Amino acid sequence: MNHFSQRLKALKTTGLGARAVASGRLVRVVGLTLEAIGCRAPIGSLCQVETLTGSMEAEVVGFSGDVLYLMPSEQISGVLPGAKVTPIAGEQGLPVGPELLGRVIDGVGNPLDGLGEIFTDQTANFTGVRLNPLARKPIDTPLDVGIKAINGLLTVGKGQRIGLFAGSGVGKSVTLGMMAQGTTAQVVVVGLIGERGREVKEFIEEILGPDGRHRAVVVAAPADASPLMRLKGCQTALTIAEYFRDQGLDVLLMLDSLTRFAQAQREIALSVGEPPATKGYPPSVFAKLPALVERAGNGGEGQGSITAFFTVLTEGDDLQDPIADASRAILDGHIVLSREMADAGHYPAIDVERSVSRVMPQITDAEHQLMAKAVRQILSICRKNQDLVSIGAYKPGSDPGIDQAFTLKPRLDQYLQQGMKEVVPYEMCVNMLRATLQG
Repeated sequence: MNHFSQRLKALKTTGLGARAVASGRLVRVVGLTLEAIGCRAPIGSLCQVETLTGSMEAEVVGFSGDVLYLMPSEQISGVLPGAKVTPIAGEQGLPVGPELLGRVIDGVGNPLDGLGEIFTDQTANFTGVRLNPLARKPIDTPLDVGIKAINGLLTVGKGQRIGLFAGSGVGKSVTLGMMAQGTTAQVVVVGLIGERGREVKEFIEEILGPDGRHRAVVVAAPADASPLMRLKGCQTALTIAEYFRDQGLDVLLMLDSLTRFAQAQREIALSVGEPPATKGYPPSVFAKLPALVERAGNGGEGQGSITAFFTVLTEGDDLQDPIADASRAILDGHIVLSREMADAGHYPAIDVERSVSRVMPQITDAEHQLMAKAVRQILSICRKNQDLVSIGAYKPGSDPGIDQAFTLKPRLDQYLQQGMKEVVPYEMCVNMLRATLQG
C-alpha cells in the first residue's frame, strides 16, 4: 500500500472525511516539484496524482497565479504530462495514542516495523497548537538522563530545549541512545531524520535496545526519503510528544537532526522559487526553526513536559554554521561533542568548557553549582597550560593552582567517561562529582 492510500485510509477511519473536488492536470515537472493547473487547494492540503504505477500523494507547498506547486512524499516516477490531479478535501490528521509506544513509523505515521497497522481513537494536527507562553509551567525540576557529564555538570530541567552540536562520527547517536536508556521520563520519542537507512536499524536494535524500545516511539525518515517526508517526520515527532505531554506525562524528545529539517525546508523552498539568503538557506528556514523548537517545553497546569534534545550537525566542525548559530539563539543551552576527545577514545565526547545549560542555576542548589564551576576552572587551567607541561617548560611547585588542577585532571577524566550501556542516576552523579573533587 502506497503512502497516499494509507493516509487516505487514516483520514476516513478517523472521521476527518475525504471527498474529491474539481480535478486539474499536471503541466510541468521542475526538479522536485510538480506544477498543476485547473484545481484549487490550500497550502498544506493533500492531492492525489495519477501515475503509471498508481496514485501518488503530494502536498501543496505554494502557488503562483492559477498554478499549484506540489511536493510528492515519495520519489517522482511514472508521472506523465497532463496527469490527473485531484485535491482531497479535509484536514490532515496524525493518529496518536498509547498504541504508538514500541512502534517505528515513517514521517506521516505509517508503520515501518512490520507489526501491522496502527489503530488509534484520536488524531492530531501536524502543526500543533500554539501555547500561550505565560501559561507554561516554569522549569524547576531536574531531569535524570543517566549520563554523568550531563547530570553533574550540564544539568537538564524538565521542559528544557537543548542542542547537541557535533560533526559527523563523534557519537551523537550513541549519546542519544544512552539518554533513552537512562532517563526517568515516562515516554521517549525519537526522530531519526535524514540519517542513513543502516543507522536507523542499528539505533533501534543495538543502541535503543528492547528495554528502551517498549516506552519509545521512533519516527524514521531516512536520507533517501523526499524532502517533504523529512520535514513531516520532524513535525510528526513533535506532534506525538505533544500528545503524551497533554496526557500529563514527562516526555524526552530526541530529534536527530535539526540540520536535516533545515536542509529539507531549503530544498522545498528553493524548488518553489524562494531566493537563497544566508549561505544558500532561504529566509523561510530561519522562520520555521523557532516554530518547530517552541512546540517543545512544559505544558500548562495538569499537563506534563517535553524535554527536547535537538542534534545539530556542524559542517566541518564549524560552530558558526548558519543553522548552528541560529539554533543556539533559540535553544535553552547547547552541548558540544568534541572530535579531538572522540579521536582520543573519550566517550561521551562532551566538551564541558564549550557547553552550557542555561536553566542549571534554576534547578540545582548552590553546592552543585560551585562544584560544576570548579570543574570548568580545572579543565580550563589544564587546557591553557597543557603545552607547557608537555614540553617540560613548567616546573611543578611554581603555581599551586596548576599543580592541583593537573592532580585532579585524571580523576575528572574518569568521571566524565562512561560506557554505552552504563546508567548512572542523578543523585549518584552528584555524589560522585563531590567525591572526585574532594579526592
